[in-house]
Parts: sequence; structure tokens; C-alpha cells
Amino acid sequence: MAQTVSLSANPRQATGKGAARQARFRGKVPAVIYGHGRDTQALELEAKALEKALQGVEPASTIIELAVDGKTVKTLIREIQRHPIRPDIIHVDFYEIHATEKVKLKVPVHLVGNPDGVRNAGGVLDQVTREVEIEVLPENIPDRVELDVNALKIGDSLHVRDLSIPNAKILTDADLTIATVVPPRAEEVAAPSPEAATEVAEPELIRKVREGEEEEGEAGAEGGAAAKPEAKGAGGGGAAPAKAEKAEKPKGGKES
Repeated sequence: MAQTVSLSANPRQATGKGAARQARFRGKVPAVIYGHGRDTQALELEAKALEKALQGVEPASTIIELAVDGKTVKTLIREIQRHPIRPDIIHVDFYEIHATEKVKLKVPVHLVGNPDGVRNAGGVLDQVTREVEIEVLPENIPDRVELDVNALKIGDSLHVRDLSIPNAKILTDADLTIATVVPPRAEEVAAPSPEAATEVAEPELIRKVREGEEEEGEAGAEGGAAAKPEAKGAGGGGAAPAKAEKAEKPKGGKES
């Protein structure tokens, strides 16, 4: 069953952005109440009392007994506006309800248990839908809806049609997935950075240069080996022509 909390509110005479800022400056929260053909009425509440009342409850499915001008009415919170940076509440919309009239509201879905696919196969439980809309009498409003997920294996899913909410009509599409168990996510392997690729390629470049140097060394060695006989011949030949010139001169004769 839905929880019930009590709050007091006072009529707010001034309206508009300026008046709302002044109310917040005084520690108040601007609000409105409407429903059942009544004119929308501007209100203001104590900020601290409102925050305390909403602690530990589901605001959308909690019945608020709102006292205004000495009269208490049952309401539901239709919208809560918060500051974009701070968690402060800056505005609340209340909707008056009657005990004999059904209301439409959204209730949170809570998953219960630990799926088989998570326990035994390392899967991951993914909750896709976190609330469903229902139509129900105020006295039967559930605080929340629980869904058992213990039997889910990898690849299994539960849908809105698997929910059971006593004394309530579910308005959300029955085929909408609420929870599923997906396979374990593989770890992504990071691509090597350009620096790492350069570092890997560098030894190959050095090896190629060394091979080239070795080839040049081998060619030089071959050239040196080939040059050695010529050097010998040149050395021997250098002495031989000198001897040959001497041999051409007639022995004992004079040069003409």
C-alpha cells in the first residue's frame, strides 16, 4: 500500500517568477493544487518540512494529506521541480484525489533477487524500464512493484506482462521489456598509439639498415679481395717494368 504523509500549506497571494523567488528566499517552496474541477490554487510550503516528508518515500506514489485553510485533502504529487545545480526543491504540483475515484499514476518497478545468468555465467542484469503507469483507487495505490529476476538466464527477459499488481489496471504496453540478462561484456583491447607503433617499427628499421650495412661490407670485402691480387700484380708489375727497361739496354753498350 502507498505511504501517507501529512503537510501544511498556505495560500500564496502573489504569483509569478518574482513572487516565487521571494518565497524561496523566505525558506518557502511555491506550489499549486488542482483537480476535480477546482481552480488552480497557488500555495507555499515550508521547504524543510517538505524535504523531511519526502525522505525515504516514493514521491510519485505517496499520498500527501495536505492541510490548506484548515481543510485537509488527499493529493498526489504530479511534478517536483528541482534546482538545476543544487538538490533544492523549487516548485511542486499537487493533484487532489477522492477515495472513490480511480487515479492514473506511475509506480516504480524494483527488481528482486540475483539472476541465474549473473550468478553462474557472469552475465549482466540490465533494467530497461523503471516505472509503469497504472489506474487504481487511492486506497490500493502500491508503494512500488516488485519483480523477481532469480530465474533469468543469459538472453532471458521479463516484460510488463510479467507484472502482477493487485486491484490495479496496468496501462503501460505489455510487451515493453523491464529487465534482461546480457552476456558478459568483453574487455576492449586498446589500439596501439602512434608512438607505440613507431617504437615497434623502429627495431625493424634498424635491422634493415644493418642488413644493408652488412651487404655493403660484404661487397667491400669482395672488392677488397678482388683488389688484392691486382695490387700484387701491380706491385710485381711495377718492379717488372723497371727491370724490363734495364733489360732492353744492350749489355755493355751505351745509350744512343
